[in-house]
Amino acid sequence: MIWQSLLEPLQFTFMQRGLVEVVLVGALCGAVGGFVISRGLSFMGDAIAHAIFPGLIIAYLLKFSFFVGALAVGVLSALGIGALSGDRRVKEDTAIGIVFAGAFALGVVMISHVRTYTADIGAILFGNVLGVSEADVALTLLCGGAVIVTLLLLFKELLLVAFDRTLATAMGLPVARLDQLLLLLLTLTIVVSLQAVGNILVLAMLITPAATARLFVQRFHYLLALGSLIGALCGVSGLYLSYYLNLASGGTIVLLSTLVFVVCFVCAPADGWLAARLRQWRNKYTLNNAESV
Repeated sequence: MIWQSLLEPLQFTFMQRGLVEVVLVGALCGAVGGFVISRGLSFMGDAIAHAIFPGLIIAYLLKFSFFVGALAVGVLSALGIGALSGDRRVKEDTAIGIVFAGAFALGVVMISHVRTYTADIGAILFGNVLGVSEADVALTLLCGGAVIVTLLLLFKELLLVAFDRTLATAMGLPVARLDQLLLLLLTLTIVVSLQAVGNILVLAMLITPAATARLFVQRFHYLLALGSLIGALCGVSGLYLSYYLNLASGGTIVLLSTLVFVVCFVCAPADGWLAARLRQWRNKYTLNNAESV
C-alpha cells in the first residue's frame, strides 16, 4: 500500500520532473542557507528575493526568460547593496532597506501597467514546481552545481570570513570580494528556486532547513550537509502531500519544513525545548535534595 502510494505519482512525467526539481532546490537552499543563518543574512535574502520582482515583470512584458530578468536584476541589487554597505556612512541594513524598497516599488509601478495577471506571474510569485520543463530542471542542475562547486572550492575562505572577519583580513583574504561572491551565490540560489516555491516563499527554504539542522549539529560542514538533506526530504514529502491533498505545492513544502523545525525545536535530544526543561528540572531536583541533606 505504501509503495503503491509512492509509485503512483511517478507515472506522470510532470511529477517526475517536479520531484527532481524539489530535490535539487531543497539541497541547494539547505547548503546555502547554512551560510545565510551563520552570517545573519536572512534580511539580505528577503531583500534580494523581493528586489528581483521588477526583473520578473520586465521579462514578462518583453516576453523573454524569467530567469534572465530575475538574475540580471538580482545581481544588480546584490552589487548595489554591497557597494552602499561598503560606504562607512551607510550601514548594511540601511543599504538593504533602500535597495529592497526601491526595487520592489519599481516592480509595483511596472505591474500596474499589466491589465491582467497570467498564470506565468502567479507561478513565479507562489511557485509551480509541477509546471517545470526539462530545460528548467537542467538549468537548476547547472546553476545549483555551479553554486555547490564554488562553495566547496572556497569553503575555508568563506567559513573564515563568516566567523572571524578580523582574522580573515589579517591573513590577507579579499573579504569584500568574498562578501560579494556570497551575495551573488545567494542571488543565483534564489533565482533558480523561484519555479519551485515562488518569490514569496523562497526565503523559508533558505532559512528553515538550515535552522533545523543547527538544532542537531555544531560543526559547520555537518550543518551544510544535514541542511541539504532536510531541504531535499521536505521538498519530496511536501510535493507528495500536495499531490494527494490537492494543495499548492510551494506552500505545502514550506509549511512542512516549518512543522519539521517546530517539532525538532521542541524534541531535539540535546538542545530541544523539552531537553532543556528536563535538565532544569533535574538540576533543581538535585539542588533541593542536596539542601535537604
